[in-house]
Amino acid sequence: MTELDKRGDPHAAQFAQRFFKTGKGQYGEDDIFIGITVPVTRKVAADFRDLPLKEIEQVLESPIHEHRLAAVIIMTEQAKRTKDPVLQRDLYELYLRRSDRINNWDLVDVSCRQVVGGYLIDKPRDPLYKLARSKSLWERRIAMVSTWQFIRAGQLADTFAIAEILLGDQHDLMHKAVGWMLREAGKKNQDALCDFLDQYAATMPRTALRYALERLAPGERDYYMKLRPSGVK
Repeated sequence: MTELDKRGDPHAAQFAQRFFKTGKGQYGEDDIFIGITVPVTRKVAADFRDLPLKEIEQVLESPIHEHRLAAVIIMTEQAKRTKDPVLQRDLYELYLRRSDRINNWDLVDVSCRQVVGGYLIDKPRDPLYKLARSKSLWERRIAMVSTWQFIRAGQLADTFAIAEILLGDQHDLMHKAVGWMLREAGKKNQDALCDFLDQYAATMPRTALRYALERLAPGERDYYMKLRPSGVK
């Protein structure tokens, strides 16, 4: 996307490369950053808000991270605005078909809640359970974070069920995602969160537990943290 390329900053690109842990053996091995802030990326994406899906997919092919970020932002905005169920379906299907190009946490988090969760809000959630068992870290994160849309609607069962599937995940980015969605579910129904923690606090990853506890009272946080054996991550 030429409009993005004009706004690149080499120093910001170097920082982003480190921040997002890209490169061999890291999260996004093929990611190239050109150093554009998210607000600027959003502004450029707004100018292409009606980009056809075929062209969005072409942008997703780019090795440049900010190009793909703009693509998923455009998809998100289209999903928010449209009342056309065919376009909603097509955005959802493109997103999952090209999930290999949505390959870092910021790309997932900015888009899946609307494009995936929004589409599935009144449909069976089976696709999320399949994603939750994927070998792909990013597909697993899509499964977890997409339930945010259900939480907003007061539908918490899938959040807890998918969190349970992912409690054994070894990746820190999944620990954070699980804890984040559990915390959000707790805002809607603290008793349901506490029921989940009563069962799993002693064995769930410490990072996930800390995130999940953030909105509880200090005494409740202390109680659940003390359930964790000392020395266990």
